[in-house]
Amino acid sequence: MTDSLSIPKPRVNRGFLTRISFIAALGGVLYGYDMGIIAAAIIFVKRTFSLPTFLEEVVVSIVLIGAMAGALVGGAIADRIGRRTTLVWAGAIFIVGSVLAPLSPTVAVLILARAIIGVGIGFTSVTAPVYVSELAPPQSRGMLIGLYQFALTLGIAFADLVGYALAKEEAWRLMFGIAAIPTLFFLAVILTVPESPRWLLAHGHEKNAESVLLRYTDAVGAQQFLADIREGLKTPIEQRWSALWTPAVRRAVFIACGFTVLQQVTGINTIIYYGPQIFELAGIASHSNSILATFVVAVVNVIGTVVGILLVDRVGRKPLLYVGVGGMIIALFALAYAFGRQVGSLGSLGVIAIGCLVLYIACFAFSMGAIAWILVSEVFPLRVRGRGVAVATLFSGISNFAVSLTFLSLIKAAGSAATFALYGCMSIVTLLFVRFVVPETCGRELESISAERAGWRTRSA
Repeated sequence: MTDSLSIPKPRVNRGFLTRISFIAALGGVLYGYDMGIIAAAIIFVKRTFSLPTFLEEVVVSIVLIGAMAGALVGGAIADRIGRRTTLVWAGAIFIVGSVLAPLSPTVAVLILARAIIGVGIGFTSVTAPVYVSELAPPQSRGMLIGLYQFALTLGIAFADLVGYALAKEEAWRLMFGIAAIPTLFFLAVILTVPESPRWLLAHGHEKNAESVLLRYTDAVGAQQFLADIREGLKTPIEQRWSALWTPAVRRAVFIACGFTVLQQVTGINTIIYYGPQIFELAGIASHSNSILATFVVAVVNVIGTVVGILLVDRVGRKPLLYVGVGGMIIALFALAYAFGRQVGSLGSLGVIAIGCLVLYIACFAFSMGAIAWILVSEVFPLRVRGRGVAVATLFSGISNFAVSLTFLSLIKAAGSAATFALYGCMSIVTLLFVRFVVPETCGRELESISAERAGWRTRSA
């Protein structure tokens, strides 16, 4: 047997790897910006079109309908025409939506533009991580997938900063239009890189796949990667959706879908979409100041995500979840108490709200935010992983849509205190779910995690 130490390490072209990194980063920034910019823009859109509460919620949440449709269709399109081509189409869709939104003469056109942007988000969120993972050398794959999540939070923070800068002019049209700038950069980078070698080899284009691999590694490395791809293609990928409901996979579906639903119903995207309005409810009267407070929370989100990415493989998934979800519970009930008792003056209530939401977002970012999609990709067997992740994404989108569509109505009907107490209760459910249902996957081979799926007894942390 050949000593593994005698096998030369393949050379990696750093310039090529840098371009792949930009695809991961820009894909995340696009997603994050289009999610985050609505928080500031909706304040002025509501005024421009004199929107009732329901239409305001539709403008905010319609992007999620487009994203769900784009995610479900995008995966199949990427398998048919290629990852790179699908991402080019995603960029074109983003540009159409980003140009149409600021030109909208009516709220109906704006809703259509937001739905189109959502389709672009769906295409990108499904295809970009897959494309990056298939092009990146194995030793860089984890870092690049983490970079996508980090860039998403960075895009949200950038959106809040743009919203703050343009708040005095109430320039919501320009807020939407600026999204075209990172999209153009995204397209420019995509056009300089080749198709995924795995997709090429799976479709019988072996010479092209080898040519792609030779662009970022040497001949020895290319042959090693080709051998790995061929080995991976030997595992038959399940084409039937019904395979997800077999006894061997059912538990993984429950874990993945349950966790992504709980991630949403603990209220995270109410902060992303309605942050300025929450701060205004707490007594921060100035639109600019409420948007600035939302930006502060977004910066904490970025920092917390970095902390989570750095710790998730060191301390494990469940310890981070215990600490993070526990902190979320404290923050949400403290916020509910402050709103219910109207603690202090409105000015001091605003300070309390900022403190509670900073604690909430920090705890979410290093726990559920950093871990959710890692966990989802780990619990499914390889043969159904693509469809399993797609179903988890769909459930995440449906619950995100439900929360964002009902938040303002819930505030109006039940009050701020009851609304945040409800999210606190859902966080308690999440903690119980983590304790009794979620397995610890840190440091374990994917095959051993999949082998555990037949029973319902989970390993405790």
